[in-house]
Amino acid sequence: MSGMKVVQLGYGMQGRASLADLMSAPGISEIVVADNIAGIPETIRALGDPRVKGVRVDATKREELAAVMRGADVVVELLPGLFALSVARLAAELGVNLVSTMYLANPGEQNPERRAAQLLELKDIDSVMKAKGRTILEEFGMDPGIDLVLGRKTLGELDEVHAFHSYGAGFPAPDSANNPIRYKFTWSIIGVMRSYLRPAKVIRGGKDVAVPADEMFAPQNTHILDLPELGGPLECFPNGDSGHYAELFKIRGTVKSMGRYICRWPGHAAFWSVMAKCGFLSDEPIPVGDVKVAPTAFCAALLGRQEQFSYGPGERDLALIRTDARGLKNGRPVRVVYQIVDRRDLSTGFTAMQRTVGFPASIGAQMILDGRLAKKGIVSPGEVDFDAFMGELGKRGIRMTREETAWDGRLDP
Repeated sequence: MSGMKVVQLGYGMQGRASLADLMSAPGISEIVVADNIAGIPETIRALGDPRVKGVRVDATKREELAAVMRGADVVVELLPGLFALSVARLAAELGVNLVSTMYLANPGEQNPERRAAQLLELKDIDSVMKAKGRTILEEFGMDPGIDLVLGRKTLGELDEVHAFHSYGAGFPAPDSANNPIRYKFTWSIIGVMRSYLRPAKVIRGGKDVAVPADEMFAPQNTHILDLPELGGPLECFPNGDSGHYAELFKIRGTVKSMGRYICRWPGHAAFWSVMAKCGFLSDEPIPVGDVKVAPTAFCAALLGRQEQFSYGPGERDLALIRTDARGLKNGRPVRVVYQIVDRRDLSTGFTAMQRTVGFPASIGAQMILDGRLAKKGIVSPGEVDFDAFMGELGKRGIRMTREETAWDGRLDP
């Protein structure tokens, strides 16, 4: 791998970690960082690496994106989620490799026709990328991303899976959870708002159970996960389509209980349940005086302007990725748990969320460049070589634990 050109779209919180990691990689001769923030050329120039330059690009303008993406050996896409599908389409048209940390099809899309159209478009993009011999590595951050890599490994250790529960969450360390909602933001605030009004599916009794968008925080949909290593119990609520992943992981025929969850400190769910039901998480603009404002935009602006919802220099966040599979192995009831707990690195300032999203994006790009990820078309994180990826995370101080115990037959999380 030498003389390679990488284009990174986005220089937000996760983009800073991704770029730092790319800058330390061998064989990359040019990195272009594209963002719409004022002064991006000067900001990147101040990093002092002649291989790296910043350009200002409006991601809503297709021709500007195409101009910066054209000719890249790989593009790392770290834009807001609403751009994911259009950037994937553009990558297919240009014939460039792409790594995205986002869902390419909007998981919050509740219109069946639009959802079907997105899936059809992804099928076409996959065909084009295969024909051109190029790769799109999708959903390659923390959640989705690391959780799916761990999930594939965990499930592969059982002969028959009866229950599977996975967790991907970022939240303050106990001594930093010092505001009314016990939460601080480490990624797009409006992205958090939108993730809090997203329909989900869990599997109970072997059947898909739909969780309406405004019911994800309801008591019947939450459970407690008590891990001493985190400093206290967490409340967990569904955030994803377990039916889709049951099909993807090929466990649909045996799994009786399954869910994908995010976690927060107790009390968080009760607050946002009320907010969701009162309309504060809607993206539909409403008249406010002479202007129209989306409630999500208002909430993001309100919370984002208060220091109490941001991390101070000595404060840490935690990232939890956990996959818990239960079933049969060699005829015996077995439970296998893989887990990663990461913390903010105070020496670099990178939060656990930056490390577990930005670093995987960079690692994915490097694995495409050096041939360790050779599959073409749209590639899921579960198809990435486990040992190679975990080895790369380990080099960056992100370490995994594994536990295997006898399964007591309990299916619920």
